[in-house]
Amino acid sequence: MATVAFHTLGCKVNHYETEAIWQLFKEAGYERKEYESTADVYVINTCTVTNTGDKKSRQVIRRAIRQNPDAVICVTGCYAQTSPAEIMAIPGVDIVVGTQDREKMLGYIKQYQEERQPINGVSNIMKARVFEELDVPAFTDRTRASLKIQEGCNNFCTFCIIPWARGLLRSRDPEEVIRQAQQLVDAGYKEIVLTGIHTGGYGEDMKDYNFAQLLNELDSRVKGLKRIRISSIEASQITDEVIEVLDRSDKIVRHLHIPLQSGSNSVLKRMRRKYTMEFFADRLTKLKKALPGLAVTSDVIVGFPGETEEEFMETYNFIKEHKFSELHVFPYSKRTGTPAARMDDQIDENLKNERVHKLIALSDQLAKEYASGYEGDVLEIIPEEPFTETGEDNLFVGYTDNYMKVVFEGSEDMIGKLVKVKILKAGYPYNRGQFVRIAEDDMPESIRLSS
Repeated sequence: MATVAFHTLGCKVNHYETEAIWQLFKEAGYERKEYESTADVYVINTCTVTNTGDKKSRQVIRRAIRQNPDAVICVTGCYAQTSPAEIMAIPGVDIVVGTQDREKMLGYIKQYQEERQPINGVSNIMKARVFEELDVPAFTDRTRASLKIQEGCNNFCTFCIIPWARGLLRSRDPEEVIRQAQQLVDAGYKEIVLTGIHTGGYGEDMKDYNFAQLLNELDSRVKGLKRIRISSIEASQITDEVIEVLDRSDKIVRHLHIPLQSGSNSVLKRMRRKYTMEFFADRLTKLKKALPGLAVTSDVIVGFPGETEEEFMETYNFIKEHKFSELHVFPYSKRTGTPAARMDDQIDENLKNERVHKLIALSDQLAKEYASGYEGDVLEIIPEEPFTETGEDNLFVGYTDNYMKVVFEGSEDMIGKLVKVKILKAGYPYNRGQFVRIAEDDMPESIRLSS
């Protein structure tokens, strides 16, 4: 039996796509092996969001070649899309496929085994106009399922290479989204995370359909689904219609990840972001009115070219004032091929790090403050895995709908179910909880009737 091993770098979308590529191999009769072991085929799904992503991707490719010099080495993903020649130049790489045409991979492998000639299967992503259907009926991780609903981005922010790696925005057919969501719920998943390159932009390329309508249909048509989480949404995509759907729905969770990148209008302009701070603030106010207790997490880039102390403080104060519940803070790093990499006034690394640390400290403080509002409350969590960091026995960890990480004493059979847990001690990065009971819908019928 032929064997295949995978290594995924980068974002959630890449992880989703690796699972989809694995389905293709599985159907062709392959057995999946760990990346560290010897396999007949290695598939490396690469990332190119930063220059470091490229470098890491090259290291992982070389590792596979060393592992089994006779294996077929197949490289796909964003770095493969933007720099196929660079990858083909690595001795030992046999096949390169970009961020489209993944279903051709098995054919290329066959072709390579017959002809022994390297194959460059990368096509012009800017010409792609249709969403590539890649089905994932189940995941190796058994508690949260990702569902990719869109591909590409039309924004062209000055720091970002992604449109060149992923192409322009394309949405998945709504009926396919509903069908796959139902398939995932039927496979036992309680929570679905809607994901994409520009998730909230879903429907912008369609005539009479938008993201709010998709959310509405997922809510009303998918039987047995407990939680819908949106992996990320831009402020400009949070329309009043989307807010109405969030307000009405009892399945869409009280947590949104809304990338801020900077809290200064002058920096946003240099980044070519499509909103002002006034607009962002207005969206947050409306959201929190519709969804009391909403957790808003965000991404922030610190030390963008030309960022003054005043501009940094505008960001700091905006975050403090609007009480984000957690931040992902990144020091700006030059991405070759983007306008920002060519800008003057690049910020000194030490100053960047100083600012990063200030924001991380603020994030920790805000996360603790947010969690402390729930001390003593009973919340629903979906336990994901055993928690081993403290060395205590029988501890499990999972997330509440509003994205608080909770550790509590439980048992293996609770994994993937909805359980009610009382928050005993709020903290960060995790809260301590106490198991109360299995949530109503997950109880066997006999227990429900007798209670």
